[in-house]
Amino acid sequence: MTGIERAEQTGRLSVVATATDGIRVVSLAGEIDHDSGDTLRRALDACDTPRPRIVVDLRQVTFMDSSGINIFIAAHRTVSEAGGWLRLAAPGEAVMRTLSLVGVDAVIDCRETLRQALSN
Repeated sequence: MTGIERAEQTGRLSVVATATDGIRVVSLAGEIDHDSGDTLRRALDACDTPRPRIVVDLRQVTFMDSSGINIFIAAHRTVSEAGGWLRLAAPGEAVMRTLSLVGVDAVIDCRETLRQALSN
């Protein structure tokens, strides 16, 4: 079952959070930077289920700086400690380069497509 939980837009980042088969899907569009970090943090923090499973759809993210990296690492740590997981789906070339450069792709599961991220 899929349902939109909420949609939020601040500045250059829009967030749509849905749920699919018990997996929280956070779809982002725009830029992840210092100014939009709180919006992203709220979208990832909103998971109050035991063993949360979160997929972040990055298809429409055009830019990400270290703010996004730090938020994803913190969310990964929190979700893992709760017995769940966080996956990043469909990062574009520029975002994937940032993730690879700092080694996030070795820590957080990155999948080429949303469909791959939603499957085991």
